[in-house]
Amino acid sequence: MIARQLDENPAGIHLPLDPLPGHSSRGRLERVLRRGEFAVTTELNPPDSADPEDVYNRAKIFDGWVDAINAVDASGANCHMSSVGICALLTRMGYAPIMQIACRDRNRIAIQGDVLGGAAMGVANMLCLTGDGVQAGDQPGAKPVFDLDCMSLLETCRIMRDNGKFLSGRKLTTPPQIFLGAAINPFAPPYDFRPHRLGKKIAAGAQFVQSQYCFDVPMFRTYMQKVRDLGYHEKCFILCGVGPLASAKTAKWIRSNVPGIHIPDAVIKRLEGAQDQKKEGKQLCIDIINEVKEIPGVSGVHVMAYRQEEYVAEIVDESGVLKGRQPWKREIRRDDQLVANRLDHILHDEITETQVDMVKTAH
Repeated sequence: MIARQLDENPAGIHLPLDPLPGHSSRGRLERVLRRGEFAVTTELNPPDSADPEDVYNRAKIFDGWVDAINAVDASGANCHMSSVGICALLTRMGYAPIMQIACRDRNRIAIQGDVLGGAAMGVANMLCLTGDGVQAGDQPGAKPVFDLDCMSLLETCRIMRDNGKFLSGRKLTTPPQIFLGAAINPFAPPYDFRPHRLGKKIAAGAQFVQSQYCFDVPMFRTYMQKVRDLGYHEKCFILCGVGPLASAKTAKWIRSNVPGIHIPDAVIKRLEGAQDQKKEGKQLCIDIINEVKEIPGVSGVHVMAYRQEEYVAEIVDESGVLKGRQPWKREIRRDDQLVANRLDHILHDEITETQVDMVKTAH
């Protein structure tokens, strides 16, 4: 029988949780990692829509299988629903989002405001990114900002949280309680520099990192050996990025057109030799998870299943990484219908004559 996850607010509100010693946030992801459990995170690909149901429909397929959901911030420099907006919707329902913040589109004034706004909504995790250049997206004429980069953004968030100040030195009334993350790419040159770059991000404030897609486990194993030699695995939680490939054709296109993703020839040959390439791509992801979870210093996996989100539950289940643990799951509460009925009454009840007279009298 699967044990119920106890990371819930006893008052019935899912987040924030009660504070714990040594924790910088009041979220579930940090608790899972600090307990030494193998964490699973994923990404919610943002909709080109203003309909909140498009977010909820994408989020609910992860229920009970992941510890946190990345709210992507215009990745590839393409416009979608904002990361802040997605986080507002997810926290409303009790999900634990990781708010991505890219430096491409906003200056330090706007970013610091977003950090406070996100924390106020219950966002406990923030991932600091430099962001892709505007030339990578479908609006290359947009003006890039890059007032900060990932390092200075990490430092900014850390100063706000630990020192209770804006970059200007002005004091915050209530600092944000946040768990800070960053991205790493062990698969891009210069390879020898990559572990040292992780060290720089840790020094700037990173407490957890998510890696680029791993399709070359020996290369990742070599990277992790250097990370352990430097002792960084004891200072930061490292989540390995994994994901299914839909076909050999897709893999070839990604390798040729997406900078920073390394896909070995052996992976493409394996997909080409499969009768059902999509199924084989899912199995490849499971096999990679089963290898990387045994690498010392790896604290979890970040499952990125672009346009294959329905596979995330199967991948997590068949890989067995949760070991019987069930992450938080959105469940119907007894008072949900009462709240819905009350809200409907407020919104649709006709204004009475008495209310109209009261308004006239007031003026």
